[in-house]
Amino acid sequence: MDHWNAIETQSASTLKNLFEADPERTEQFGFEQSGIYFDFSKTHMDSALLEVFQKLATDRNLSKQIEALTSGVTINTSEGRAAEHTAERGIGAETSVENAQLLKNRMQALVQAIEASALGEIEHIIHLGIGGSALGPELLLEALKIGDEKYQTAVISNIDGCALEPVLERFDAQKTLLVIASKSFTTAETFLNARSVTDWMTEQGVSDPFGKIVALTAMPDRAVEWGIDESRILPFSETVGGRYSLWSSIGFSVALTLGVEVFNDLLAGAAEMDEHFKQTPFDQNIPVIAAFCDQYYSQVRNCETRAVFAYDERLRLLPDYLQQLEMESNGKSVLADGKPLDRHSSPIVWGGVGTDAQHAVFQLLHQGTHLVPVEFLAVIEPGHSLAAEHHLGLLLNCFAQSAALMAGKTSDDSNRNYPGDRPSTTLLLDDLDGRTLGALIAFYEHRTFANAVLLGINPFDQFGVELGKEMANALLAGDSNQMDASTEALKNRAFPA
Repeated sequence: MDHWNAIETQSASTLKNLFEADPERTEQFGFEQSGIYFDFSKTHMDSALLEVFQKLATDRNLSKQIEALTSGVTINTSEGRAAEHTAERGIGAETSVENAQLLKNRMQALVQAIEASALGEIEHIIHLGIGGSALGPELLLEALKIGDEKYQTAVISNIDGCALEPVLERFDAQKTLLVIASKSFTTAETFLNARSVTDWMTEQGVSDPFGKIVALTAMPDRAVEWGIDESRILPFSETVGGRYSLWSSIGFSVALTLGVEVFNDLLAGAAEMDEHFKQTPFDQNIPVIAAFCDQYYSQVRNCETRAVFAYDERLRLLPDYLQQLEMESNGKSVLADGKPLDRHSSPIVWGGVGTDAQHAVFQLLHQGTHLVPVEFLAVIEPGHSLAAEHHLGLLLNCFAQSAALMAGKTSDDSNRNYPGDRPSTTLLLDDLDGRTLGALIAFYEHRTFANAVLLGINPFDQFGVELGKEMANALLAGDSNQMDASTEALKNRAFPA
């Protein structure tokens, strides 16, 4: 049976009618897990649609795919390896879980050594990486910092010197630890930044800059060749993808800055979500239901984007993190077997922070011609000690926006007419701590995987990022033979002979 056809031909009801028809709708589509409440009731998902999606998931062997993901099977078929980020949280092939724990013990030992001044007095940390080697650590550091950390930590990813130079001006080279995070240990942007940092250290009188470098990589031999002592190289498995690597030694700067206990809480929260994803039936499985909603809006309602708004300043980097996780994973045009994908792939993920976004992009969300599913995130426990009015206003604005998107408002003045029936989900965290943030990120990982399985694509390769790199390297090498006239003209204007 063509389950997609059945999904597409389901009769559509408005959100208002769905609530009127089912007094228990909030209970049916509200779920709690690991200190997070997930409210899907303001989506167009109903019992009939949920049933058909479950049939699609069964037809796609989603249960077997989840088992493959969490047991170390070679699931990344285009690159011939497993995808073992759950093993970093204790769920996976036994040998992989044991190896991950051994490497974490090694990381913890290095954290303790640095805290004991084995590398001298350290006050500043420069973490260099790009993509998953930077987005994850920066999100965690921003979300979980409490303001009295022992170290000042800066995460630098951009090759633009405007990102790095202010940090060098602010930090003391004699008291700086350089952390180089690169899975392949060949990333061009990261190593240009690394050379600039080591040059700065030398200029500032640091006698042995390489003695204050820690390497985080799946290729430790390359780090040794680069000149880093093996005792300060923290490996992780090649089967852990870059955008899934914050759970591995890539999280070293987080463990050092925020504490090993916080990092372990992250792992524990993620493991709870792993178990939920692995064990729970589809009609109660939170990442799976989220994927069902994603596919409904993408395939049936032709929504090209999904907006994510965190009503908490500490989560301001979450949309950036999700952009890589979802669009690098599922931004594909071929199936896992190489045949063309004849459906929409990943939606374009974008977003911002409430309440700022209400005074900018929400005009389009409420009255524009684009239908955009919206995701709201909020935290019950405030992250500050200011007057209660701050948090009250923040959360009530969040809840009111989701209500307004659904309800709309009619007016004889067309300029003041709100069509309503615009979907949203709300994720309400009890508190923003290591456990809830770990569970939240793991939820997004599994949602991304479930979407990939429903589409039949491989979410673990990212060949689309390579071509631009190849052409940039050709330009750097002075090879313009394959460039178009526009690109050649731009290069000549910027760098006249």
